[in-house]
Amino acid sequence: MELDCDVLVVGAGCGGVAAAQSAARLGQTVILTDSTDWIGGQLTAQAVPPDEHPWVEHTGVTATYRQMRDAVREAYRRNRPLTPAALAAAHLNPGEAWVSNLAAEPTVVHEVLRDMLQPWLSIGQVRLLTRHEPISAEVTFDRVDAVTFTDTREGATVRITARYVLDATEEGDLLPLTGCEHVLGAESTAETGELHALAGPADPHDQQAITWCVALELRPGEDHTIDRPKEYDFWKSYRAAHWPGPQLGWVTEEPETGKPLQRPLFGAPGERDLWTFRRIRYGQHVNPPVPDITLVNWPQIDYWLTPITGVSAPERAAGLERARQLTLSFVHWLQTEAPRPDGGAGYPMLRPNGDVLGTTDGLAAVPYIREARRIRAEFTVLEQHVGVEARPGATSAETFADSVGVGCYRIDLHPSTSGRGYLDIATYPFQVPLGALVPVRLENLVAAGKSLGVTHITNGCYRLHPVEWNVGEAAGALAAFSIKRGVPPRAVRSKPELCAEFQATLADLGVQMHWPDDIRVQTR
Repeated sequence: MELDCDVLVVGAGCGGVAAAQSAARLGQTVILTDSTDWIGGQLTAQAVPPDEHPWVEHTGVTATYRQMRDAVREAYRRNRPLTPAALAAAHLNPGEAWVSNLAAEPTVVHEVLRDMLQPWLSIGQVRLLTRHEPISAEVTFDRVDAVTFTDTREGATVRITARYVLDATEEGDLLPLTGCEHVLGAESTAETGELHALAGPADPHDQQAITWCVALELRPGEDHTIDRPKEYDFWKSYRAAHWPGPQLGWVTEEPETGKPLQRPLFGAPGERDLWTFRRIRYGQHVNPPVPDITLVNWPQIDYWLTPITGVSAPERAAGLERARQLTLSFVHWLQTEAPRPDGGAGYPMLRPNGDVLGTTDGLAAVPYIREARRIRAEFTVLEQHVGVEARPGATSAETFADSVGVGCYRIDLHPSTSGRGYLDIATYPFQVPLGALVPVRLENLVAAGKSLGVTHITNGCYRLHPVEWNVGEAAGALAAFSIKRGVPPRAVRSKPELCAEFQATLADLGVQMHWPDDIRVQTR
């Protein structure tokens, strides 16, 4: 089958959904693809409640991201028998999680995202193709002419031509297919000058851990013990050299200091325990009450034994299966052997719940992948642009004249496949430079997610939900603007009058490009 559009958006995660919306709002036809059944990426198929900065309720996100958050809350008010207190809460948090102001069931978020796209889907301006994996690309000189996909349901191939192609995939899948110059893994400090980059040579296989999340429902008095996973014995005995205890255990690592950290599963009211960490359903919000559900994205299920990006297909498949086995093993350990404060062992009342994830086994449809291939960009964001420690004497992040958005999160790198532990350091609230979306050579490929021009280090603060959304929204608008003005994206950046015009377009879309002066440092 052959299809054509103005803007092809490959990957329907946070960045892809936002890119499709902005390109459509600016009058372009869009084809949006994803390799899974769902749209939403981190928010849905990967089942990760949004990691956001402390000011999210009043500043620091785009208008459409705020619209999504408001719509999730409204969906709960409209469709659930909430208590009067929950109904009245201006900033309703469906899960009452302490790591996120909006911890919600992925099924609800997915419905909201579909509703946001529906006005354009209904008139055919946006066409959504799920279960489509990119397998090849056609490039003439410095332009991508077409991308071919496999329809994993039917086995057929689809060739799509487009004026602009946006990479919003979770791992930068288009970069090797198009021959786009890119980076994978960890750079060296000799290359980037970053304070916390590798002291030795760059290592493409030094990648952050992935996490295969699972939803657990609390059903006291019941036994929901799963079968003993085939790799349970391995994970029961495994302990990494950089980790303070067994992988299947309560002791983890404090990200900021590297010191041992132990949180209770169920703590006293107000205590930062594991159960409320990423709880996505707080049963007491509902009348009559229903069982709590928490989303397990805890350090115990970070898989760091092998990289899964940029390796052979068999190595990738083996790594993904081991990540699933780790999660299943942790669930089985929780249910059967986890030490309890009363001296007993195990919590068999914890039931894997796939209903809220759209799966049958309670595990997310796909793993949470923190790090992608990254374009060699017109401009690369370095630690010294955003990190507090790397900017001695500064009081803010680097200011970019070509800003196309804002973000804020600590540089939060999970343990890596090379055996390094956490790196978690403070940043200033930062901007998203247009130059980070534009490859050094290809004229019509734009980064619309985690594949933008950042480093292994700065990926740690640019990879989070609202920043990925902002990057995608700016990328979709950039493609539409470039089509309208008849100029390539690098010209939009290099010509001040065009850049200013594009920034005005973004402002009209509700994209914030500057932080208020009174907001300074991202802390825990």
